[in-house]
Amino acid sequence: MSDQAYPDPQRIDVHFHTIPDFFRDAVIAAGRGPTISSGFPAWTPDTSVQLMDRHGIAAAILSVSQPGVHFGDDAAAAALARRCNDYMAGLISDRPTRFGAFATVSLPDVDAACKEVAYALDTLKLDGVCLLASYGERFLGDPHFEPLMAELSRRRAVVFIHPNFHPSSRTIQLPYPAFMMEFLFDTTRAAANLVFSGTLDRYPDIRFILAHAGGALPYISWRMSVSPVIDPRLPRLSPDDVMERLGRFWYDTAISAGPSTFGSLDAVARPDRIVFGSDWPYAPESVTTLTVEALTQPDRFDADRQQAIARDNALPLFPRFAR
Repeated sequence: MSDQAYPDPQRIDVHFHTIPDFFRDAVIAAGRGPTISSGFPAWTPDTSVQLMDRHGIAAAILSVSQPGVHFGDDAAAAALARRCNDYMAGLISDRPTRFGAFATVSLPDVDAACKEVAYALDTLKLDGVCLLASYGERFLGDPHFEPLMAELSRRRAVVFIHPNFHPSSRTIQLPYPAFMMEFLFDTTRAAANLVFSGTLDRYPDIRFILAHAGGALPYISWRMSVSPVIDPRLPRLSPDDVMERLGRFWYDTAISAGPSTFGSLDAVARPDRIVFGSDWPYAPESVTTLTVEALTQPDRFDADRQQAIARDNALPLFPRFAR
């Protein structure tokens, strides 16, 4: 792909991060940070739009990545979540056709999270909610989060699930960055818990998007589907039951666009539930280039499939971006 702008930008990028200075400063003050060794990448609204124009991205749904906003103080976390959401709403006001946003919430404080969902979706009119796959030792699907799930279901919210850096991953004696493997396992564990805890069945109106093609979920899906046959501690779901539930998720393409990943993903995801994601700026522009190139190979995807992944599959979730 050339570095020239597409004449007709069309992609809807569901995995596109914002890093406002105040968020970066709060994370650093808390002794936390991203899992890439270079630290926080540079980010501004203008450079975002320039990147989008170079890669045919018509609209990007902004989100705040791990470690989120909660560093031990409930009140400070709620205030930081509110500031992030107000900031993203301002970006949308400035560029309504280019930006959307997933609201940030201050989990594990469930009461504050429910209040912020109401503010973000009712007052700010944001496009959905970003949840991390885990908070502390708890994964999504844990009973602790039940009131929030009920609130999200009542609103038929679009929920983007992004991995966190789970405490157990911090103790593994491997020198590799967490985004390379541990992030994928965090998402996989959360998705499995949403299935086997019955959360997907109790709240079918929540529309969950899994980051990074669901982590390891597509590859282990068959193993997961037969697990209830092996171990009676699991809910009495048949293999077909498990696979049907995995098909309820949406899956983004961020750092996951290659043929080896799609070989598994196409066996699990519904064709209309694979959506474009870049993971910029934590994944640099060179990876966005590789992602677009991988998804526009005519020997892999015909024109209709390319259009579906780039744009059409996301429109039912974000109809305000329809032309």
